[in-house]
Amino acid sequence: MPISSGIPLAIGAFIAGLFCATGAGFLKRNSRIKEDTAMGVVFTGLFAFGLVLFSRTPSDMHLDHILVGNILGIGKAQMWQTIGLGGVVLLVTLLLRRDLLLICFDPGQARVMALPDKSLNYLLLALLSLAIVVALQTVGIILVVAMLVTPGCVAHLWTDRFDRMLVIAAVSAVVATVIGILVSYHLDASTGGCIVLVQAALFFASLAFAPKYGIIARKRI
Repeated sequence: MPISSGIPLAIGAFIAGLFCATGAGFLKRNSRIKEDTAMGVVFTGLFAFGLVLFSRTPSDMHLDHILVGNILGIGKAQMWQTIGLGGVVLLVTLLLRRDLLLICFDPGQARVMALPDKSLNYLLLALLSLAIVVALQTVGIILVVAMLVTPGCVAHLWTDRFDRMLVIAAVSAVVATVIGILVSYHLDASTGGCIVLVQAALFFASLAFAPKYGIIARKRI
């Protein structure tokens, strides 16, 4: 949805997300601060800066829609925008999946193979920023973290194979989204909140009943 100056929100969100991700990566590489701490410092700082800008800039976007999302209010233009951005993230990830996988889990081997580890690392951060933009209009900036982390946690409880993890994570995210929308419609509640609650329920169910790493299965060993 455009702001008063006519610039789409997705462009500003992507630039801010990219700056946040690359800033956290820069701090990790050039200081003793760990990545999660650097991300927390940069993210909260930019979040506060965004709130100040929002309070000082006329806009037709409601603050609640930015914070918690409004999937039922997305128009056709925003739908195609989400499909396009999501398609870009998926395509690049599939094309470079082997290099990205190596740079994440064995950066030393990646450097031995003369892969551009820094470029690939920042590319991965850019893809993360695009993924955040895709989810931003659905669950908002506050709940987007849960939708980025929880599906992967669910998949990790079910399998050790990375390719299977990707499939399980994607399926759990889609299932949580569909069920969450239906629940929010019947309860007249926050759609983003319902989606994340369903995803959290899937996580706790997996934590208890996953056949390999669930609590019940581990007690039987």
